[in-house]
Amino acid sequence: MSSPIDADNGLPAADPAAQDAQGERFGIFDFGLSHVEEERAGRLHAEAVIVDTLCQGPCGRRSFTPAMIARLQGEYEQHRNAQRAVLDTWSLPNRLALADSFPDLRRVWEASGLTGASRQTIGFQSTPDADAYVETMPWFALHQAQFDRFDWLDKALNADDFFRAKRSGKRVGFLNTQNTLDLGTNVDRIDQFHMFGMRMIQLTYNTVNFVGGGCMDRADCGVTSFGAEVIGRMNACGIIIDVSHCGDATTFDACKLSRDPVVISHTGARALLENPRNNSDDTLKAVADTGGYVGIFCVPQFLTDDAEPTIRHFLDHVEHVANLIGVEHVGIGTDWPLQSPDWGMARLRDWLYGLGFSSSDGFDAPSTLRGFDDYRDLPNITRGLVARGFSDRAVKGILGENFLRVFRQVCG
Repeated sequence: MSSPIDADNGLPAADPAAQDAQGERFGIFDFGLSHVEEERAGRLHAEAVIVDTLCQGPCGRRSFTPAMIARLQGEYEQHRNAQRAVLDTWSLPNRLALADSFPDLRRVWEASGLTGASRQTIGFQSTPDADAYVETMPWFALHQAQFDRFDWLDKALNADDFFRAKRSGKRVGFLNTQNTLDLGTNVDRIDQFHMFGMRMIQLTYNTVNFVGGGCMDRADCGVTSFGAEVIGRMNACGIIIDVSHCGDATTFDACKLSRDPVVISHTGARALLENPRNNSDDTLKAVADTGGYVGIFCVPQFLTDDAEPTIRHFLDHVEHVANLIGVEHVGIGTDWPLQSPDWGMARLRDWLYGLGFSSSDGFDAPSTLRGFDDYRDLPNITRGLVARGFSDRAVKGILGENFLRVFRQVCG
């Protein structure tokens, strides 16, 4: 069913769920769409199975109450660990929702129109002697508790789970991780993770590990012998190989070694902005040649050097990648805005500088895209794709079906 139109401005009328408590409206970026185009965008957003392949949300800074921020600040004063502060910030809305004291988790997710999203298990060591495998277990437990407790949220183990959720009005999460540190040198842990429900693993995060080289490292070693074994086991289990944050040589090697499609869950095009975190045209083509998928993120400093970044810059990257490798290989992996208040963003900066990023990467004063400042702005992506002239089939593909094609091929 198409969206009603607000007679004052020709935009879709604000649904009460698409406003915050202060009446702020979302999804109304001015693309100059006609009345008919707004109707079409509303219909497509309602019909599509929308999947975010790197989602940190769904709750942005507006969802954090003063009491929540004070709690996080108090805990931080006790431990003074930037990584722990960030991870506590990301998990707090989920923990409160499990205690039936945070309805925003469901409310914001549903207001966005998002069907499915990645749910991360975090395998980054907080100290050099920490065991990333042990640190991952609480995240498996946190996500599984939500799948068990929330009647509106299911775990996606195969592609049909996304479509089933769409038909029933539910939401789904699929488990992923952004590093292989939690494997150590034990490839059998991949089988364990698969049994827990893991369906996508990123090989490296910025720097070299046992598997391969990262995009922010001085030297990119490519995929190691152990890494080749990891890729083979992931293929055998049915886990998607993600090469976001990998170096170019590691990406090329992964594409050659994998018998299944390879994905870049969240990235930008280096051709539009020179940055090691973005992917070159050659690596994008290599991923597409595997039958893979490329999700475009909404991280402002990796999309443009414009002083006022907007969702149009995100769409520029979508359009470039679609023209380069085919629209059937492109999707959304927003990665931004984070599930964090402004206080948490300051702690994030401190943590990221220990993960291979530097002050030149723009995290001293992190911002958001105008037009994608909150997950309830997700309709702006659909409206922007309509504004760029994408067909109905292409829009639905970008919003989720392109990734689900890979999910079906790899995971069943």
